[in-house]
Amino acid sequence: QVQLVESGGGLVQSGGSLRLSCAFSGSIFSLYSMGWYRQAPENQRELVAFITSGGSTMYADSVQGRFTISRDNAKNTVYLQMNSLKPEDTAVYYCNARLSADFSRLFGSWGQGTQVAVFS
Repeated sequence: QVQLVESGGGLVQSGGSLRLSCAFSGSIFSLYSMGWYRQAPENQRELVAFITSGGSTMYADSVQGRFTISRDNAKNTVYLQMNSLKPEDTAVYYCNARLSADFSRLFGSWGQGTQVAVFS
């Protein structure tokens, strides 16, 4: 059973940076596509970025050029480097793992989430 544990969230001033990490266990990490979603209060969970098992990446328009997703297969970890943070990036960020590269639907394994709060 896949288990995901996120870390790295926190409170940061607008324009600042954070790096989120997601530790994967319970299966073969290199086979999985990994994604980061976020959910702000009273909003639906939205896809932020994903990286396939082959290393291809995709970003939401709202974070393109500011966020970078990466993975370290030796450490079974996926990262989300967030730069130039804005107050609208405030949300709980969730790590997701799936064997499919289709991130158009909400499924797969989820972490418990890590809170990111950006103040102006």
